[in-house]
Amino acid sequence: NHVTIGKNCLIHANVSIYDHTKIGDDVIIHSGSVLGADAFYFKRRKERAAQYDKLESCGRVIIEDAVEIGASCTIDKGVSGDTIIGMGTKLDNQVHVGHGVVIGKNCLIAAQVGIAGKTTLEDEVILWGQVGVNKDLTIGKGAIVYAQSGVPASIEGGKVYFGSPVEDAKTKMKELYWVKQLPEIWKRLQKDKE
Repeated sequence: NHVTIGKNCLIHANVSIYDHTKIGDDVIIHSGSVLGADAFYFKRRKERAAQYDKLESCGRVIIEDAVEIGASCTIDKGVSGDTIIGMGTKLDNQVHVGHGVVIGKNCLIAAQVGIAGKTTLEDEVILWGQVGVNKDLTIGKGAIVYAQSGVPASIEGGKVYFGSPVEDAKTKMKELYWVKQLPEIWKRLQKDKE
């Protein structure tokens, strides 16, 4: 119901498109992806046995022109606003986009990335595989986050990040280098004591 699909789109088998989803022109959606499922959004009620009340998801999913969505991705609709994937953005397989997330233009998001609700990715952000992004934050334009990193708070654009929590990638790599040297340093210290 109330779904619009633009021109020259390719939607593969077993894609689920929920009500009120808007898809632009030249969009590719691979098999098994789900657009517009309810937000993971609950209110806790400690006084009852069933402690969580499901809250309504009233937003939409909007996919702009020239977006490609890989296989088995899940893009939740917004709660009070829309979830938006910007023009030219590419999602690999098994990416999760939470409710109300706004992804800018020409972003690149690799497999198994999870982006929590109400997060903003500005234009040209790159998230490599298995990056986890916390809710309610902004990743600045052109930021690159290396694989298996965790983003707990907003980060500036135009920089490269790594680690959990993320730091400047060069600083983090130097830190890891020295951590690996600790056993050898410890051995030398023990030898000097003898």
